Amino acid sequence: MLSPVLAGLGLGFSLIIAIGAQNLFVLRQGLRREHVLAVAAVCAISDAVLIALGVSGVGLVLQAVPWLVVVVRWAGALFLVAYGLLAARRAWRPSGQTLGGEATDPGSSAHDGHESVPPGRTHAGEALEAGASASAVRSDVLTAATPAAHARLLPVLLTCLALTWLNPHVYLDTVFLLGTVANTHGDSRWLFAAGAMTASVVWFFGLAFGARLLGRWLSTPRAWRILDAVIAVVMIALGASLVLPH
Repeated sequence: MLSPVLAGLGLGFSLIIAIGAQNLFVLRQGLRREHVLAVAAVCAISDAVLIALGVSGVGLVLQAVPWLVVVVRWAGALFLVAYGLLAARRAWRPSGQTLGGEATDPGSSAHDGHESVPPGRTHAGEALEAGASASAVRSDVLTAATPAAHARLLPVLLTCLALTWLNPHVYLDTVFLLGTVANTHGDSRWLFAAGAMTASVVWFFGLAFGARLLGRWLSTPRAWRILDAVIAVVMIALGASLVLPH
């Protein structure tokens, strides 16, 4: 018989390894190499909190107020459809995005014969032309890029939280199902929960940081258009499935 920790680890992996809104978002951020650590941490911590709520018996409370689940279902459906439409827009009208998530100006290199320079790196290019040292260039790049990076962090985290906490399937899987199975282990239920939490940590950090291995296939704007098209279809389909009768 498996120990409670291994049982929780196995069930946790079986529930979390599936194509869904949250996993697609983590994959996309990993491919863009943008706020990867923060996104993985938010997903893993959120899962840990939800699992703890399920094991502590909060799932029974939610069953007593079914209207709350209905509210979450509709809010999640609207958010998923909206996110899917944004992805569809990126696929239909790309901004020249590359693997690093930077946008280029298609017309900037057509007249002078030079490759366009991504925003935030113009000063670095001028410094190189002037013969500045490598250390000065790195300092200039970091100084110019840091404010923009901080400005993008908040919407990324808010999107990640919304995809996690506005998804009714998350509550069904982690709060109800995992919580119910964990409580069958009696006094060892928190060991079961620890195994399930470990599965979430391993999966989200592995997915986020392992996504860069796919970089060789997603290094062109066309590849990103295909990825965004897939994301759009999955997100809209998931959103519709939450509210349409089965």
